[in-house]
Amino acid sequence: MSVTAIGLSACGINNDKNTTETEAIIIDNTSPNTTTTTVIEVDPFNFEGGALVSAITTQLCTLSNGDETSCYKIEIAGAPANHEIGTFCPNTITSNADEAGIWFDGNGEVYDITGDFILNLPALYNDSHWQLYDESTGQVNITNTYASCDGAARPNVEEQYQNHCVECSIEYVNGGISQSFLIPITPVTANQANSVGRSNIGIALNGVVLAAPAPVDAILSAYTIAAFDDCAGHINLNEGYHYHGEAGCSQTQAQSDGHAAMVGYAFDGFGIFAMLGSNNTEPTDLDECRGHYGDTRGYHYHAASVSENMFIGCYKGETAQ
Repeated sequence: MSVTAIGLSACGINNDKNTTETEAIIIDNTSPNTTTTTVIEVDPFNFEGGALVSAITTQLCTLSNGDETSCYKIEIAGAPANHEIGTFCPNTITSNADEAGIWFDGNGEVYDITGDFILNLPALYNDSHWQLYDESTGQVNITNTYASCDGAARPNVEEQYQNHCVECSIEYVNGGISQSFLIPITPVTANQANSVGRSNIGIALNGVVLAAPAPVDAILSAYTIAAFDDCAGHINLNEGYHYHGEAGCSQTQAQSDGHAAMVGYAFDGFGIFAMLGSNNTEPTDLDECRGHYGDTRGYHYHAASVSENMFIGCYKGETAQ
């Protein structure tokens, strides 16, 4: 089959906002029954002002199937350009939902980390070893120093920081960790879906990493709660601030036709959109990767609910190596 790709590419593009839509139309020139499939290219103008720390450039890259193609090199700031980083841990066992963040463990629930939540941990996880507060003062055990962040915000939590609510300050990483990523300009559908593994899966349009599922089993086994803010993000010293779920804060590109808002791009170049559209319903035809095809947006993903501790189920396309 002979195909023709028509689209836009960019070199040295800055991060000023622009509403230009970029797409490639793949046309079968040989079949008598010509079919057209819309493939939406990565649009560098979708990123929020302040989300990037340098101009987007293009370079040759090798995909996971061994093919060479053109990629955007995108360097994100590592801190959200459109919202403040919120609170994480409650200070006392009387704190309410407005005074702390959230927790989710992939079991279908999102919990406000209130004082009552801290008190109820032994019952929630059916283990009497949970004790995240000082009984004499009601103060919650919080990792509130660089050293305690370093010892607790990791899968192998240091013993002295067990039974703590884990939070780290963005100041520990100088306001954010910038990272560069290669994303194919024109997505290439893989012959079979590829696992997302335990690595980051994409980037939000506001300059934040979309991370792999949080290692909740390791966290809970150390009797810690690695608190998220209300945007489903938290901080460690290796990744800085990153999201583990789509809680609405990364929905920066509203869609005029009522489709779910755009969140970012997966590393295979396909767009990631929110779970729900303006009618407050989730698409019913999503595949195992949480994606489907549409005439306007081509193949694209819809993020899972925050309670599922994930964004997408797998990669539909080839990623840059």
